[in-house]
Amino acid sequence: MGGPAQEPLVRSVAVRISHKVDYGVRVTTTLARASISTPGRAVSSTVLAQTDGLPPGFLDDILRLLRNGGLLRSQRGGDGGWLLARPAASITVADVIRSLEGPLASVRGVRPHELADNGETEPFVSLWIAVRAALRSVLEHVTLADLAAGELPAPIAALVADPDAWDPHRPPAR
Repeated sequence: MGGPAQEPLVRSVAVRISHKVDYGVRVTTTLARASISTPGRAVSSTVLAQTDGLPPGFLDDILRLLRNGGLLRSQRGGDGGWLLARPAASITVADVIRSLEGPLASVRGVRPHELADNGETEPFVSLWIAVRAALRSVLEHVTLADLAAGELPAPIAALVADPDAWDPHRPPAR
């Protein structure tokens, strides 16, 4: 029951933010700012890459994924480029992540609520459900409008205000 089969679960706890997600959040925030300063005006991928210091080829892939996810729309022509497909206040960081990489949380490629069907036992199923809920409690409540304004919602800002949030936590030395 215990032993080696459960050990990989413990090692997969680290939450990593990929370059793709980081760049996607940055570029959609830039588009949110543009939608405020110049409403209805598309921004070229060249300008987006220069503004955010992003590799143009990789950015094009990210922009296509965000369009396919319904978060961006492209405009052709001389004034062509990219625009948000919805108001910035209705697009969350979770939306961006899901468009770029799929579910917010998975364990060995399985979504937490499907783990029991795949033979995982308690308390591990509930642990990973709780981790997903914690991610959602932040990522589903921060919008591109928040980021464009340079402010986080009060409950999220309170998390950041806790000094412990800034301290790295490492496993005990062996």
